[in-house]
Amino acid sequence: MTQINTQFYKKQAQKAICNTVLQQALLDLQNRLGPATKAAYNSLAEGPALRKTAHDIRMHALENLDILLETLAQKIRQQGGHVFFAKDGETATNYCLEVARNLNVKMAVKGKSMVTEEIGLNTALMRNGIEVNETDLGEYIIQLAKEGPSHIIAPAIHKTRKQIGKLFSEKLGIPYTDDPPTLTKAARRVLREKFLRADMGISGCNLACAETGHITTVSNEGNIRMSSTMPKVHMVFMGMERVVAKLQDHDILFRLLARGASAQNMAGYVSYIGGPRSADQLDGPDEFHLVILDNGRNKILADKEFREVLTCIRCAACLNVCPVYGKIGGHAYGFPYSGPIGAVLTPLMVGINKAHDLCQGETLCGACRKACPVDNDLPRMLLLLRAKLADGDKDWEVERNNPAEKIMFMAWSVLIRNRKLFDMFLRAGYWIQKVFPRENGLLKKLPLGLNGWTASRDIKPIAPHSFILLWKKKHR
Repeated sequence: MTQINTQFYKKQAQKAICNTVLQQALLDLQNRLGPATKAAYNSLAEGPALRKTAHDIRMHALENLDILLETLAQKIRQQGGHVFFAKDGETATNYCLEVARNLNVKMAVKGKSMVTEEIGLNTALMRNGIEVNETDLGEYIIQLAKEGPSHIIAPAIHKTRKQIGKLFSEKLGIPYTDDPPTLTKAARRVLREKFLRADMGISGCNLACAETGHITTVSNEGNIRMSSTMPKVHMVFMGMERVVAKLQDHDILFRLLARGASAQNMAGYVSYIGGPRSADQLDGPDEFHLVILDNGRNKILADKEFREVLTCIRCAACLNVCPVYGKIGGHAYGFPYSGPIGAVLTPLMVGINKAHDLCQGETLCGACRKACPVDNDLPRMLLLLRAKLADGDKDWEVERNNPAEKIMFMAWSVLIRNRKLFDMFLRAGYWIQKVFPRENGLLKKLPLGLNGWTASRDIKPIAPHSFILLWKKKHR
């Protein structure tokens, strides 16, 4: 698995908030794609209600996942492909390495894939002497910069064209320019040569269809199509949940995927792939391998309360509207999955205690659910994760994150249900607060344990008398 840095969430978030370039880039992204996605849903012939249908399709697939995966694997094998079920990231990367060794692979070209980011595939291949080249332009940029993606569909959103120009000048040896078409052509020249020399093509899988026995990839650059057809072997990595039953279901989800991701009716390049090339075909790989990855998904699938998170089709619509992601970007999350989906999925994958800041850092405003093309109820699951952190959970091996906080809220529950006790508490608080620093009549800093309330804002002091007491006095 890739390196997990979820413990640095707060530190990285603070750093991102101070990055004016990132702030402007995220603001532009959300102002452009958030409203455009809503308009795209409204323009559907079926209207936004199609999202409810998509949710039912995804839940039906999850409830019958064993049958669908078995059917998919059987049909791909009948078409000459190979299917491997990997229990974790290490098993998946080892299979890829074994195939690469058997075929004497020296260089691989790779399309954008969040699953391969999840398992750290690039690092594993390069450690074993295999050159890996990202071919999505955004992924290629961050690979040259030795960084991870900060957005699912716009991995280099945090880079300015001046930064990219400097990077290309240093890494590709071209004269400095910040002209986007010129930079794109420079990347194209380098990558075309890689496509021609590559021994292996690697891609992810947007969705798979059990009925037809194929996987589908989507891009706007054509790079995945070249990665999957030019090298002699095509290696596909797919999360086990990314399968649907019928082609009709597949069609509905792809119509919504493009709208959720970039407010498009359909992506520029959509490829249906079910195996190696046949004898009468000129293009295509000699070998086709599909790696179906578990890596914690089975445990999520078995939990009825969290199963819904697996309906996600990785469109990034939730990132494009989330006020938290819109301020801190993707790198703060410390794992490839960022935004609201990352705040739910990452703790379930790497450990709820280990990634507790992610689910506690969201606002619960509900914008993510309204934008999601499959109506994924992420706010419900964020609350559930917080409940497990508060109370502990044996099944998920969660320890109480802050026992003192739990005791405090239990005491608060008792306090607010007793009017006389609550009035006494307010009166005591009124006198105690007099020792706290003030400015313009507002409290500047509360004591340790409560100072989070005043870390970024001043608050009003407790009034001498509560509203209820004043009301009773007035109408006595």
